[in-house]
Amino acid sequence: MDGVIIDSNPVHTQAWLVYLKKFNLVVDNLEQRMFGRRNDELVREFFGEHLTDEEVFSHGAAKEALYRSMMKERLSDSLVPGLVEFLSASAHAPAGVATNAEPANVDFVLDGAGIRDRFQAIVDGHQVRRPKPHPEIYLKVADLLQTNPKNCIVFEDSYAGAEAARAAGARVVGLKTSHSEFPDVDLAIRDFRDPELVAWIRQQQPRS
Repeated sequence: MDGVIIDSNPVHTQAWLVYLKKFNLVVDNLEQRMFGRRNDELVREFFGEHLTDEEVFSHGAAKEALYRSMMKERLSDSLVPGLVEFLSASAHAPAGVATNAEPANVDFVLDGAGIRDRFQAIVDGHQVRRPKPHPEIYLKVADLLQTNPKNCIVFEDSYAGAEAARAAGARVVGLKTSHSEFPDVDLAIRDFRDPELVAWIRQQQPRS
């Protein structure tokens, strides 16, 4: 979702900086360290492994509430270019969302953008035991869509997410919203307006 449906990483970075400043914490390479990772991992990394599960949840929820307040007025403008048109043109194909994001953020984005009904399966980071780069989340979405993961095309913006998708057996399209270079994917595009995307999808054949 983040970096694929919505170009939210700059706002997530800003929200983390504001939140961490309240605790006089400075984190080096924050933007790179947070890509594709779940909040519980980040909170323990930033605040320490000594935190209880309740404290981890509290920090994560507070930061995400701050993120949503900062993103609210720019949600529509932050959707990845061409996304809505691509979803409309692909309405015949089953689709799912597999995200490490918090459930409240999933609701915020999908409902705020008016695209929830386009997805037949939605799995967030709280519904799996092992976050990306483990393939569990993609395997679960494929199962809910009643399709072989090998016949899924995964759109990812993070290296951890692409690794998870490859481990699940899916084909991977890398969106360059978070990284200028995207190695080890089947196709790399800047956004959903890229003419190579439609041509590439038409070439794909079912795998046994």
